[in-house]
Amino acid sequence: MSADLDKIAIDILQANDLGGYTIPTKGLYPYQWNWDSAFVAQGFATFDVNRGWQEIETLLQGQWDDGMVPHILFRKDDPTYFPGPSVWGTQNRALPSSGHSQPPVAASTVRLLFEKDQSATSVERLRVVFPKLLAWHRWYHTARDFDGRGVIAVMHPWESGRDNLPDWDGPAARVDTSGVGDYVRKDTSFVNADMRPRKTDYDRYLAILQFGRECNWDAEKIARDAPFYVADPGVTFIQLRADRDLLALAHALAETAALPEIEEWIARAEQGIDLLWNPDLGAFTTLDLRSGAHGEGVSSASFLAPYAGITTAKYLEPTLAHFDRIMSKVTYGVPSYDPDHPAFESMRYWRGPVWGILNYMIATGFAEIGETERAERIRKDTVALIEKSGFAEYFDPISGQGAGGNSFSWTSAIWLNWASPSRHQQAA
Repeated sequence: MSADLDKIAIDILQANDLGGYTIPTKGLYPYQWNWDSAFVAQGFATFDVNRGWQEIETLLQGQWDDGMVPHILFRKDDPTYFPGPSVWGTQNRALPSSGHSQPPVAASTVRLLFEKDQSATSVERLRVVFPKLLAWHRWYHTARDFDGRGVIAVMHPWESGRDNLPDWDGPAARVDTSGVGDYVRKDTSFVNADMRPRKTDYDRYLAILQFGRECNWDAEKIARDAPFYVADPGVTFIQLRADRDLLALAHALAETAALPEIEEWIARAEQGIDLLWNPDLGAFTTLDLRSGAHGEGVSSASFLAPYAGITTAKYLEPTLAHFDRIMSKVTYGVPSYDPDHPAFESMRYWRGPVWGILNYMIATGFAEIGETERAERIRKDTVALIEKSGFAEYFDPISGQGAGGNSFSWTSAIWLNWASPSRHQQAA
């Protein structure tokens, strides 16, 4: 069965390949998404390293002059998706795109690609992408950590990659949606509405988008005045991991001039993450930078601290205790939100379902700190979900039912790069 699923995963990646860039799935997501591409490149690299590099290179083609890499690249105007390029109004950039970014996984992927193949060709490709990655990280550490606190903020729930996380409910409730007007969603034409964000969420998404468009996505204006501005443990931990990987790449290329800057980012984050520690809950949560309020629930991103290299006992022990409690409540882990929380919904996008990419990152971090039993539980649950329900976008943690889009690229990619029993048999 493992070999059959390996082949299916490869077939999905190749079918979703539109010529140098990959869409997440046909119909629902017809464009190139930022962190999707970063994970997809890891999947391609298991059987075609060159194609893995190409995925990163096409993603970076959309980089803005200020270093930001958008969360969507609109390589064509597809009427099946809303909001499309005309709504975002950023057509004067390198490529029509959205106006904000997404979790910066790319540097971690590039390190994986380079360590897999250190040929002269890979070294040259690394030399080309390194300054682009450096500029993107610099943008995050200035535009989204404007006051230098060591935590990364998001100006839109979409920037976090976890669109309708319950922790966004409070900060987003203050967003004025009176000027949004009428619009027609396209996502619910492809997926059951019970698996997607609600209309209230979309009204807020569009109102925040309108603010960004009206200020021409100016980072200082966003940091000072955006109606939604929340420090996110997910992006913060992924950024910290990516900074460590970028530092390793700088050493590999002898890019000595870049080392102090990257080291300073890492040191600042290692101190700043305490701002995300909710002492009442004993967990890393979101922090609303407008109100100063912490998120009130444990999300799957709370478990990314080891992935970021954070192993302090003060944080690690209660984090693992939450992990064990939450995993005891579900059939399959890791749910995107705490099942004990009243906002938990097992099938609604980021309010409860299991996502393979988060499982991969959480398990990677756990394995690296020696928590092999917990890491293996996550991997085996991921295998069981895919064996049961195929390469779905996400999964119900109780029933194991697949949800969202089907034949999903990043689920296929993490299967090939991490979850597949065939991969583990080869490693043994």
